Amino acid sequence: MSDTYVPESAMAIVAHPDDIEFSCAGTLARWARAGARLAYVICTSGEMGFNQPGIDLAEAAKIREAEQRRAAEIVGTKSVTFLRQPDGLLQPTIELRKMIVREIRRFRPEVVICGDPTILWGGDAYINHPDHRAAATAALDATFPAAGQPNLFADLEAEGYHAHKPRKVYATSFGQGDHFIDIDETIDIKIEALRSHESQMKDWDPEPRIKEWGAETAKEKEMDYAEVFRVITLIDDEDWEKNKGRVESE
Repeated sequence: MSDTYVPESAMAIVAHPDDIEFSCAGTLARWARAGARLAYVICTSGEMGFNQPGIDLAEAAKIREAEQRRAAEIVGTKSVTFLRQPDGLLQPTIELRKMIVREIRRFRPEVVICGDPTILWGGDAYINHPDHRAAATAALDATFPAAGQPNLFADLEAEGYHAHKPRKVYATSFGQGDHFIDIDETIDIKIEALRSHESQMKDWDPEPRIKEWGAETAKEKEMDYAEVFRVITLIDDEDWEKNKGRVESE
């Protein structure tokens, strides 16, 4: 189905800098243009994205974080949080879940965007990165039920981060979802944001491939370029509207 819904706020939770730009930046840019508040939570700083032996990992992390902040600004995102877990070794631990719960309760998003932890094979030439699967598992477990349970991680309540249950989850799905978002007007923003990751792009121009992927996703839809998701609705429209005022005031 073609998805025209626009949330008031959305949080993208991923493993590495540039994961958002490859997967869902066109959708986030579309929502930002419509007035949505956006936040990014990046579980690692992507310091293993350099193949030079002996590189200073702290400096590599600074480079990648700066690139991600520039990309976020292009899309229209003001809040970027790095959890600074070890790149390449990410695990869906209780500690990581709690970190993500803190960010969900702090920002209180209507929508969470994350990966699909069940996806292992990305076509015939790609194995989904273990960090992607770990981040997706931790993000989903934090979103439901943990973030909405006030007696779980009660010390966060004491810090002022009160329970919050997001309305929907959008899972990026390597083309396997059924909710298509038209990014005809924002694919150039997606490409510009991706180019901010200069340390990863090097001499590669992402425009042809990103447009090829976007067009393939949109095939047989009434759009030129699309991103696709699996969408889970945790709170239906009636209950969301009924409880929205209470949620926003907490």
